[in-house]
Amino acid sequence: MPMIELGAGVTAATAGVLGAEFIRVREKKLPFYGWLGLGLLATAEILMFRGVQPVATYFTPIAWTAYILLADAAVRAIRGRSRLTTAPAQFAGLVFLSIPLWLTFEVYNLRLRNWTYVGVPANWALALLGYAWAFATIWPGILETADLVEAFGWFGKSRPIELSRSAEGALAVAGGAMLLVPVVAPQRIGAYLFGPVWLGFAFLLDPVNRWRGWPSLLGDLREGRRGRLWSLLVAGWVCGWLWEFWNFWAAAKWHYIFPMFQQWKVFEMPAPGYLGFLPFAVECFTMYTFAAGMLKWRGEG
Repeated sequence: MPMIELGAGVTAATAGVLGAEFIRVREKKLPFYGWLGLGLLATAEILMFRGVQPVATYFTPIAWTAYILLADAAVRAIRGRSRLTTAPAQFAGLVFLSIPLWLTFEVYNLRLRNWTYVGVPANWALALLGYAWAFATIWPGILETADLVEAFGWFGKSRPIELSRSAEGALAVAGGAMLLVPVVAPQRIGAYLFGPVWLGFAFLLDPVNRWRGWPSLLGDLREGRRGRLWSLLVAGWVCGWLWEFWNFWAAAKWHYIFPMFQQWKVFEMPAPGYLGFLPFAVECFTMYTFAAGMLKWRGEG
């Protein structure tokens, strides 16, 4: 039986910390679209619990759309700028790239079989709409949350850390191995190896991003800036709990079927799996920066 009370408590506490910190550091009132997002989220919750369609089926992308509006508005109230309002074209690119970037993990899942979807509409067009909309919110959700956490000012500068070129190359090689081994291993073994996939893109791509002069966490460390890394890790924690909290009651949802810890579920996710959201948030940053750079779009700053 999923530990619903524990999950709800952790989710509420996490959201409470975000709300308290926003109140502490905000410079201006929450913009109107933040209140719109909050109202949309509350309305969707009510309709979802009452089983009202199509909200119950599309609840996950609706909730994340509302949350992204709220988080972006909170960042603007603190910093005076935000992704959506300051660079709308760049934000649209982030939304667009979120779909193919997440499909990368769906391709891995075809082989490793770690999750499955249930309650998806039988009509292929409606199903495709739900998938695309939900996938389009993943990268914006993570990076908007990281922006919000970084705006709280929790993380200052520290001693620079500079790795040699060979050490960075070793990280890239290790990342490539993490991404390759789960696929070439027999499926019965690979099913246990999705963990390295949640790390591999970060190890592989962040050195490449630094070498090409694009924003990178290794570049941040060279300058004594750890705020982006820590904010991404916190964002992974926040979004992981929100994803699982909102998914649990939705009519169309995912189930985890990987062959470990199934007896320790909190919502649909086995408890140790929540740790995977932390490196996944780092991967979101590195993958988006790499993709935007290759497309010659303006990526992260």
